Amino acid sequence: MADMKILLVEDDKVTRDYVLAGLTGAGHSTDSASDGLEGLGLALHGSYDAIVLDRMLPGLDGLALLKALRASAIATPVLFLTAIGGVDDRVEGLEAGADDYLVKPFAFSELSARLAAIARRPTLATAATQLAVGDLEIDLVRRTVSRQGQSIELLPKEFSLLEYFACSEGRVLSKTMLLERVWDFHFDPQTSVVETHISRLRAKIDKPFDQPLLHTIKNVGYTLRAPT
Repeated sequence: MADMKILLVEDDKVTRDYVLAGLTGAGHSTDSASDGLEGLGLALHGSYDAIVLDRMLPGLDGLALLKALRASAIATPVLFLTAIGGVDDRVEGLEAGADDYLVKPFAFSELSARLAAIARRPTLATAATQLAVGDLEIDLVRRTVSRQGQSIELLPKEFSLLEYFACSEGRVLSKTMLLERVWDFHFDPQTSVVETHISRLRAKIDKPFDQPLLHTIKNVGYTLRAPT
Protein backbone atom coordinates (compact mmCIF):
# COMPACT_ATOMS: atom_id res chain seq x y z
CA MET A 1 0.00 0.00 0.00
CA ALA A 2 1.10 3.61 -0.53
CA ASP A 3 2.92 5.35 2.29
CA MET A 4 0.49 6.62 4.92
CA LYS A 5 0.49 8.47 8.22
CA ILE A 6 -0.97 6.12 10.83
CA LEU A 7 -1.86 6.48 14.50
CA LEU A 8 -1.53 3.38 16.68
CA VAL A 9 -3.26 3.40 20.07
CA GLU A 10 -2.21 0.25 21.95
CA ASP A 11 -1.28 -0.21 25.61
CA ASP A 12 0.44 -3.59 25.27
CA LYS A 13 4.11 -2.81 24.64
CA VAL A 14 4.89 -6.07 22.83
CA THR A 15 2.01 -5.60 20.38
CA ARG A 16 2.72 -1.89 19.99
CA ASP A 17 6.41 -2.45 19.18
CA TYR A 18 5.55 -5.28 16.76
CA VAL A 19 3.02 -3.21 14.82
CA LEU A 20 5.21 -0.10 14.84
CA ALA A 21 8.15 -2.07 13.47
CA GLY A 22 6.00 -3.52 10.70
CA LEU A 23 4.45 -0.19 9.71
CA THR A 24 7.77 1.67 9.82
CA GLY A 25 9.43 -1.08 7.82
CA ALA A 26 6.72 -0.70 5.20
CA GLY A 27 7.56 3.00 4.88
CA HIS A 28 4.69 4.48 6.84
CA SER A 29 4.93 7.44 9.21
CA THR A 30 3.48 6.25 12.52
CA ASP A 31 2.62 7.94 15.82
CA SER A 32 1.68 5.87 18.85
CA ALA A 33 -0.05 6.24 22.19
CA SER A 34 -0.29 3.83 25.10
CA ASP A 35 -3.53 5.10 26.63
CA GLY A 36 -6.87 6.35 25.38
CA LEU A 37 -6.60 9.97 26.48
CA GLU A 38 -3.25 10.43 24.78
CA GLY A 39 -4.59 8.69 21.69
CA LEU A 40 -7.66 10.93 21.58
CA GLY A 41 -5.50 14.05 21.79
CA LEU A 42 -3.33 12.90 18.89
CA ALA A 43 -6.35 11.82 16.81
CA LEU A 44 -8.15 15.13 17.31
CA HIS A 45 -5.19 17.32 16.44
CA GLY A 46 -3.18 15.20 14.00
CA SER A 47 -3.86 14.47 10.36
CA TYR A 48 -3.88 10.70 9.83
CA ASP A 49 -4.76 8.42 6.95
CA ALA A 50 -5.86 5.67 9.35
CA ILE A 51 -6.03 4.82 13.06
CA VAL A 52 -5.33 1.39 14.58
CA LEU A 53 -7.17 1.25 17.89
CA ASP A 54 -7.30 -1.22 20.77
CA ARG A 55 -10.60 -1.66 22.64
CA MET A 56 -9.19 -2.14 26.16
CA LEU A 57 -7.14 0.95 27.02
CA PRO A 58 -6.30 2.77 30.26
CA GLY A 59 -7.61 6.29 30.72
CA LEU A 60 -10.27 6.04 28.02
CA ASP A 61 -11.38 2.81 26.37
CA GLY A 62 -11.23 2.43 22.61
CA LEU A 63 -14.99 2.49 22.08
CA ALA A 64 -15.36 5.77 23.98
CA LEU A 65 -12.39 7.20 22.07
CA LEU A 66 -13.99 6.31 18.74
CA LYS A 67 -17.34 7.79 19.74
CA ALA A 68 -15.59 11.01 20.78
CA LEU A 69 -13.88 11.19 17.38
CA ARG A 70 -17.10 10.68 15.44
CA ALA A 71 -18.94 13.19 17.65
CA SER A 72 -16.20 15.69 16.74
CA ALA A 73 -16.77 14.96 13.02
CA ILE A 74 -13.37 13.29 12.69
CA ALA A 75 -13.93 10.82 9.85
CA THR A 76 -10.44 9.24 9.81
CA PRO A 77 -10.78 5.51 9.02
CA VAL A 78 -10.46 3.41 12.19
CA LEU A 79 -9.51 -0.25 12.47
CA PHE A 80 -10.11 -1.93 15.83
CA LEU A 81 -7.28 -4.32 16.72
CA THR A 82 -8.40 -6.14 19.83
CA ALA A 83 -8.71 -9.40 21.73
CA ILE A 84 -12.44 -8.70 22.22
CA GLY A 85 -13.81 -10.70 19.33
CA GLY A 86 -17.40 -11.72 20.06
CA VAL A 87 -20.05 -11.03 17.43
CA ASP A 88 -21.80 -8.50 19.68
CA ASP A 89 -18.48 -6.76 20.33
CA ARG A 90 -17.75 -6.50 16.60
CA VAL A 91 -21.24 -5.15 15.93
CA GLU A 92 -20.84 -2.60 18.74
CA GLY A 93 -17.52 -1.44 17.31
CA LEU A 94 -18.77 -1.16 13.75
CA GLU A 95 -21.95 0.63 14.78
CA ALA A 96 -19.88 3.13 16.78
CA GLY A 97 -18.18 4.13 13.54
CA ALA A 98 -15.27 1.74 13.07
CA ASP A 99 -14.37 0.88 9.49
CA ASP A 100 -12.98 -2.59 10.21
CA TYR A 101 -12.38 -4.98 13.11
CA LEU A 102 -9.41 -7.35 13.42
CA VAL A 103 -9.19 -9.80 16.32
CA LYS A 104 -5.92 -10.74 18.06
CA PRO A 105 -3.90 -12.85 17.46
CA PHE A 106 -3.42 -11.52 13.95
CA ALA A 107 -1.03 -11.64 11.01
CA PHE A 108 0.67 -8.35 10.16
CA SER A 109 0.07 -8.99 6.46
CA GLU A 110 -3.69 -9.02 7.10
CA LEU A 111 -3.48 -5.84 9.20
CA SER A 112 -1.54 -4.16 6.39
CA ALA A 113 -4.07 -5.24 3.76
CA ARG A 114 -7.02 -4.05 5.82
CA LEU A 115 -5.39 -0.68 6.47
CA ALA A 116 -4.85 -0.24 2.75
CA ALA A 117 -8.53 -1.06 2.16
CA ILE A 118 -10.01 1.37 4.69
CA ALA A 119 -7.66 4.16 3.65
CA ARG A 120 -8.88 4.06 0.04
CA ARG A 121 -11.26 6.88 -0.69
CA PRO A 122 -13.92 6.33 -3.35
CA THR A 123 -13.91 9.07 -5.95
CA LEU A 124 -16.96 10.45 -7.71
CA ALA A 125 -17.14 10.07 -11.46
CA THR A 126 -17.99 13.76 -11.80
CA ALA A 127 -16.94 16.96 -10.10
CA ALA A 128 -20.42 17.47 -8.66
CA THR A 129 -20.47 18.76 -5.10
CA GLN A 130 -24.26 18.75 -4.70
CA LEU A 131 -26.60 15.77 -5.01
CA ALA A 132 -30.40 15.78 -4.92
CA VAL A 133 -32.94 12.97 -4.83
CA GLY A 134 -36.43 14.44 -4.85
CA ASP A 135 -36.53 16.96 -2.02
CA LEU A 136 -33.44 15.48 -0.36
CA GLU A 137 -30.30 17.61 -0.81
CA ILE A 138 -26.72 16.54 -0.07
CA ASP A 139 -23.71 18.88 0.03
CA LEU A 140 -20.60 16.75 -0.50
CA VAL A 141 -18.20 19.54 0.44
CA ARG A 142 -19.84 20.67 3.66
CA ARG A 143 -21.09 17.11 4.25
CA THR A 144 -24.55 18.34 5.14
CA VAL A 145 -27.97 16.87 4.38
CA SER A 146 -31.40 18.46 4.33
CA ARG A 147 -34.91 17.53 3.24
CA GLN A 148 -37.69 20.04 2.64
CA GLY A 149 -35.32 22.63 4.06
CA GLN A 150 -34.90 20.74 7.34
CA SER A 151 -31.32 19.94 8.35
CA ILE A 152 -30.62 16.24 8.99
CA GLU A 153 -27.69 15.22 11.19
CA LEU A 154 -25.89 12.08 10.02
CA LEU A 155 -22.95 10.18 11.46
CA PRO A 156 -19.94 9.80 9.09
CA LYS A 157 -20.80 6.24 8.06
CA GLU A 158 -24.48 7.16 7.57
CA PHE A 159 -23.39 10.02 5.30
CA SER A 160 -21.15 7.69 3.26
CA LEU A 161 -24.03 5.25 2.89
CA LEU A 162 -26.44 7.98 1.77
CA GLU A 163 -23.85 9.39 -0.64
CA TYR A 164 -23.44 6.00 -2.31
CA PHE A 165 -27.22 5.62 -2.62
CA ALA A 166 -27.59 9.13 -4.06
CA CYS A 167 -24.78 8.58 -6.57
CA SER A 168 -26.62 5.39 -7.61
CA GLU A 169 -30.13 6.88 -7.60
CA GLY A 170 -32.72 4.35 -8.76
CA ARG A 171 -30.21 1.50 -8.84
CA VAL A 172 -30.73 -1.49 -6.55
CA LEU A 173 -27.69 -1.99 -4.31
CA SER A 174 -27.15 -5.38 -2.68
CA LYS A 175 -25.81 -5.93 0.81
CA THR A 176 -22.54 -7.15 -0.71
CA MET A 177 -22.19 -3.97 -2.78
CA LEU A 178 -22.83 -1.81 0.28
CA LEU A 179 -20.31 -3.74 2.40
CA GLU A 180 -17.64 -3.38 -0.28
CA ARG A 181 -18.21 0.29 -1.10
CA VAL A 182 -19.11 1.80 2.27
CA TRP A 183 -17.24 -0.49 4.68
CA ASP A 184 -14.50 -1.80 2.34
CA PHE A 185 -15.43 -5.36 3.38
CA HIS A 186 -14.79 -7.96 0.71
CA PHE A 187 -16.38 -10.66 2.83
CA ASP A 188 -19.55 -11.04 4.89
CA PRO A 189 -18.69 -10.01 8.49
CA GLN A 190 -21.71 -12.01 9.74
CA THR A 191 -23.19 -8.94 11.44
CA SER A 192 -26.28 -6.81 10.91
CA VAL A 193 -24.22 -3.66 10.34
CA VAL A 194 -25.86 -2.90 6.96
CA GLU A 195 -29.41 -3.48 8.20
CA THR A 196 -28.75 -1.38 11.31
CA HIS A 197 -27.40 1.56 9.32
CA ILE A 198 -30.26 1.32 6.80
CA SER A 199 -32.74 1.45 9.67
CA ARG A 200 -31.02 4.49 11.20
CA LEU A 201 -30.87 6.25 7.85
CA ARG A 202 -34.57 5.64 7.23
CA ALA A 203 -35.42 7.06 10.65
CA LYS A 204 -33.66 10.28 9.72
CA ILE A 205 -34.41 10.87 6.03
CA ASP A 206 -37.82 9.15 5.66
CA LYS A 207 -39.73 8.76 8.91
CA PRO A 208 -40.32 12.50 9.60
CA PHE A 209 -41.62 13.06 6.04
CA ASP A 210 -44.66 12.05 4.01
CA GLN A 211 -43.06 9.98 1.27
CA PRO A 212 -40.20 7.48 1.64
CA LEU A 213 -37.10 7.68 -0.53
CA LEU A 214 -35.23 4.57 0.65
CA HIS A 215 -36.85 1.30 -0.40
CA THR A 216 -36.16 -2.38 0.29
CA ILE A 217 -36.30 -4.71 -2.68
CA LYS A 218 -37.05 -8.07 -1.07
CA ASN A 219 -34.23 -10.64 -1.37
CA VAL A 220 -32.27 -8.26 -3.59
CA GLY A 221 -31.18 -5.09 -1.79
CA TYR A 222 -32.05 -1.43 -1.39
CA THR A 223 -32.59 1.58 -3.61
CA LEU A 224 -32.92 5.35 -3.14
CA ARG A 225 -35.34 7.02 -5.55
CA ALA A 226 -37.54 10.08 -5.74
CA PRO A 227 -41.32 9.64 -5.44
CA THR A 228 -43.05 9.22 -8.79
